Amino acid sequence: MQTIQRSPNVMWREEADALADAQAALDRGDDVEDVGTSVLFCGGTVLSLNYLGTEIWKLCDGRDVDAIVAELLPLFDVEEEVLREDVEAFLGELAAKGFVTHAD
Repeated sequence: MQTIQRSPNVMWREEADALADAQAALDRGDDVEDVGTSVLFCGGTVLSLNYLGTEIWKLCDGRDVDAIVAELLPLFDVEEEVLREDVEAFLGELAAKGFVTHAD
């Protein structure tokens, strides 16, 4: 299985206040899809990530998709296949923009 690694050319920061707000909202059962919790910078491109995107991003440390999904599954009230599809789609977007790389 391919592992996913953050590009060393990406600078990023997590927005602590926004992250805390998103976590509290999730605990209440609110939708946090549009709440930005981190920002990535690479080659003139800026990308704002929501809570799920931020959590995926932090796990791009040489893990494969199965390990990322397994780590995230307890955090979100979603079926495993739905989460897997979201993770794979998001990683595909990040790879297309050069934010992550895949290795065998």
